[in-house]
Amino acid sequence: MMHTKKMLLTVLMILTNITFVLAQEGVVFDEKTGSITSNDLWIPKNTEELKGLGQTGPFIRLQDGGILTVNETKSLISRNEGKTWEEYQIFSKPEAFHISGERVLLQTKTGVVILAFMNMKEATKLQWQKEVSDFPDAILPTYAARSLDGGKTWQDIKKLHNTWTGAVRTIIETRNGNIVFTSMMMFHNPCHHTVLTYTSFNDGQDWTRSNIIDLGGKGDHSGVTESTITQLKDGRIWQLMRTNWGTFWEAFSSDEGLTWKDIRTTTIDASSAPGLLKRMESGRLVLLWNRRFPFGKNTYPLRGGDGQFSEIAASNHREELSIAFSDNEGKTWSTPKVIAKSYKLQNVDRVKSWIAYPFAFEAKPGELWITTMQGGLKMKLLEKDFIDAK
Repeated sequence: MMHTKKMLLTVLMILTNITFVLAQEGVVFDEKTGSITSNDLWIPKNTEELKGLGQTGPFIRLQDGGILTVNETKSLISRNEGKTWEEYQIFSKPEAFHISGERVLLQTKTGVVILAFMNMKEATKLQWQKEVSDFPDAILPTYAARSLDGGKTWQDIKKLHNTWTGAVRTIIETRNGNIVFTSMMMFHNPCHHTVLTYTSFNDGQDWTRSNIIDLGGKGDHSGVTESTITQLKDGRIWQLMRTNWGTFWEAFSSDEGLTWKDIRTTTIDASSAPGLLKRMESGRLVLLWNRRFPFGKNTYPLRGGDGQFSEIAASNHREELSIAFSDNEGKTWSTPKVIAKSYKLQNVDRVKSWIAYPFAFEAKPGELWITTMQGGLKMKLLEKDFIDAK
């Protein structure tokens, strides 16, 4: 059955890529069409580098108007739009914690701030056993914590599972006032990844685990991973998952993230890298992601296919970050636009060319701050400049 799905996926990808390439034909990435950032990334002319922003994110706007983010052990609050930051210790024993670069923040309607993360201090040393395609006994826990005073002091710091967590990517508050965030679990024999969510019905005091989405795989980057969620207008929660199969896969929950069903492929082409879904103040959905191939191309160096990285060869393209908007709950999207591109190193799958793992912060209605964990992108753009092309 999985083989059949992959064959169908290949056909869909061919059609999708032809459509997008024709729509974007003629764009050139140079200093005439954009500017080069201080860390050698191309960004479009109608965007701006956030040169004074000293933090990576994620960022949230507190109810008192400040901006909150976190680093490895501290929360940071800015009262001047990110120019300077006040620091507050999160943990009573900071030596026992190191918050992962993948983390999520939210302030609820009731004013409670919730943080979820992986604790790198508890991570086991990964030693890959090639003969069994596995990391035996891998541990990297998922934690959640909350603050009742806008991020100055923290409480209810809880470990939710001990299994290796590849990433914590997105957190939302549903219209019913419940909190849902995405996490992962590594499975074994052979190694592959799965995704799940946690839901809190009491502002982060307690958490309930969803069913686990396990689509199999073989390799240290195989399976479904690093998902992102948003609530649709019909009340369902929509989840997009990173895969090695050329597109995002999706799932839906009608019970506040407790149960995920209708798991299937989408027609959104994507590399083996995570996307980020976000609901804008305008009501539109925005998607940030690394497409399967660079703009105007239909090939890229592949990884895997040997059961070590993954069971099939996959595009790990991360040298471009793209954006698209949807006015109809993700049924169709505006033409994808490249908003950041590696300028000096292109068409090679190397860490120095990567621009991936995006965070998005709507600093004020229609103004997005976009930062990345990989590549160090820090930029600002306006929604209105990217919604016209269909």
